[in-house]
Amino acid sequence: MTLEALGIEDFRCIRLGQLDLDPRCNLISGQNASGKTSLLEAIFVLGRGRSFRTARTETLIRAGAEAFMLTARIGTEGRQRPLGLQVSRSGIVARVSGRPVAGLAELATILPAQAIDPEVHRLIEGGPQERRRYLDWGVFHVEPGFVDHWRRYQRALRQRNAALRTSQPAAVSRAWDPELIEAGTRVAEYRARYLESLAPHVAAVGQRLLGAPLEITLQQGWAADRSLEESVSASWTRDQERGLTHAGPHRADLAVRFDGLMARERVSRGQQKLAASALLLGQLRSDAEQGSDVAALLVDDPAAELDAQNLHRLLYEVVSLPAQLFVTALDPENDALAGLPTGHRFHVEHGAVTRLI
Repeated sequence: MTLEALGIEDFRCIRLGQLDLDPRCNLISGQNASGKTSLLEAIFVLGRGRSFRTARTETLIRAGAEAFMLTARIGTEGRQRPLGLQVSRSGIVARVSGRPVAGLAELATILPAQAIDPEVHRLIEGGPQERRRYLDWGVFHVEPGFVDHWRRYQRALRQRNAALRTSQPAAVSRAWDPELIEAGTRVAEYRARYLESLAPHVAAVGQRLLGAPLEITLQQGWAADRSLEESVSASWTRDQERGLTHAGPHRADLAVRFDGLMARERVSRGQQKLAASALLLGQLRSDAEQGSDVAALLVDDPAAELDAQNLHRLLYEVVSLPAQLFVTALDPENDALAGLPTGHRFHVEHGAVTRLI
């Protein structure tokens, strides 16, 4: 996959932009609040259907506009596919090659995008949802059957919880148990299998970035010595009392340890950034090894909170990946950026994008 061209209309501070992109590396410079991060965000939204900066996609619409439009030309195995996404306050419409996408998950198969941004440390210090999302993004790209079981599980969970919240008879709530257990067990199996291939790559990148390997282990969301069926049955009384399902992969977490201790409890903010980056870079290496498509890697202001030595280490890992790179910087002449591959350079000022080379 290569993102060959990007069109932006009424997205954040960018009224109109059209970029022809380099297949290897694109460096985007500009002052704070100039709009350079918005370029990365636009690519992420095209690939995920959501932002890495806000949960409210409609807030990305430029002030005074009714909607934003993102378009792209994707090159895949010698052929080109147009991709378009429009977001208004009434909803999202996405098309690929002129047809509506089957769902926003399809966007991730067309334009896989991953981001290292100044808030990436949340992957370490944030709640379990951040780490589940990270894990499931990787599983989705290498396990074709995962998304169907994940959707089945989410549907059964919503229906069961709705029945519990409204104090429906036990037979109504528990009617969803077989689907919940079967789909949930498969989701956990996919995650565990994926983690086996992911963990060595994360450990190796962590060693190079932090000087010690990162250890990741899956906490599946119920007791390790019980099946999901046994755990769902054992928690039934508590489920009724609190009106929600307690056991299942929706409660899973990824434990991240550095030098044997939980990473969020012992590393500085800069080290958290490196640890989170190791998770993402290790994932891209693992996915590429398993045949996943080349990703668009978005690196927003890599120099933030890193000294020159750690910045050099991070960029060395970034450059060594088989990914199309999009990197922002306040100072494009920063010596640490000299190791980036020669590619296209853009400058952003007051939302206007100019191609430099």
